[in-house]
Amino acid sequence: MRLFRHYRGLPAEMTGSAVAVGNFDGVHRGHQMVIREAGQLARAAGIPWAVLTFEPHPRQVFHPGGEPFRLSPLDVKARRIAELGADLLVVVPFDQSFAKLSARDFIEAVLVQGLRARHVVCGHDFAFGHGRKGTPELLLWLGDEFGFDFTCVAEVKGDDGEAYSSTRIREFLRAGRPGDAARMLGRPYEIEGEVVAGDRRGRLLGFPTANVELGEGVRPARGVYAVRVGIDGDGGRRWHDGVANIGSRPTVGGETVRLEAHVFDFAGDLYGRTIAVQLIDFLRPEKKFDGLAALQAQIAADCLEARQRLARPAAVPEMRRASQG
Repeated sequence: MRLFRHYRGLPAEMTGSAVAVGNFDGVHRGHQMVIREAGQLARAAGIPWAVLTFEPHPRQVFHPGGEPFRLSPLDVKARRIAELGADLLVVVPFDQSFAKLSARDFIEAVLVQGLRARHVVCGHDFAFGHGRKGTPELLLWLGDEFGFDFTCVAEVKGDDGEAYSSTRIREFLRAGRPGDAARMLGRPYEIEGEVVAGDRRGRLLGFPTANVELGEGVRPARGVYAVRVGIDGDGGRRWHDGVANIGSRPTVGGETVRLEAHVFDFAGDLYGRTIAVQLIDFLRPEKKFDGLAALQAQIAADCLEARQRLARPAAVPEMRRASQG
């Protein structure tokens, strides 16, 4: 998949596409349906399969300094879209100036003149243009004028009747329900980042941890999780069982909320490397202990509980277990 951080001057062979348009934060099951619909149309017509998204997320522009909410930073989003098979990803730089484009100007400048789109696909709730006045109905109407076909994908629901939603996934994560978030995502929720230096207290307690800053990512419920940790190596990414804490470490007077993952049966140096931590199951809320001895005993108990939960057949999707290190 080719990635373009602009919509003007695309190579001729990348224009004339069937394009899925949206924010696609998390690339959950509903987003996947929209993107795959564009793919089916593209393959049937023998034209490029494109995805168009925005960066940063418009919410970050309209509400700077707000509560972190992202489910997937751009690099992770791009990887998920590439896994679906798209030919190109067009990332539109979103700022206050771009936000002032009317819905009609967005269609004409980006979709028609920029991508020369032949077929546009979006979800039922996609809104765009100044004041979010652009709707799927407008795309249908202006498609006739500008010469592109249009498909609106209806709301996608799970077997339980609940619609797949980035907002709902964030709610599940904040409530300590990673299993429900995974059901909507189609995979466990991952926190990916560079391992940074900590205070090395975990190593002194006998449980060394890989520390990852949460950055702009949504803040899951504070507490301890059974996790899977993906570590890149010469043979690709290999997955290991582990236990992680998300919180500020109140027992030792910590302040910054971060993720600390202890990888079972792993002795390598991870500082400076990028890892991915999948939240599989929530074990317990964050707690302040009366001293390091009590904390050490609880960590040992958490490790045992995490091993037991991760050993359950339904705990981790088979596609992840197959790559276990």
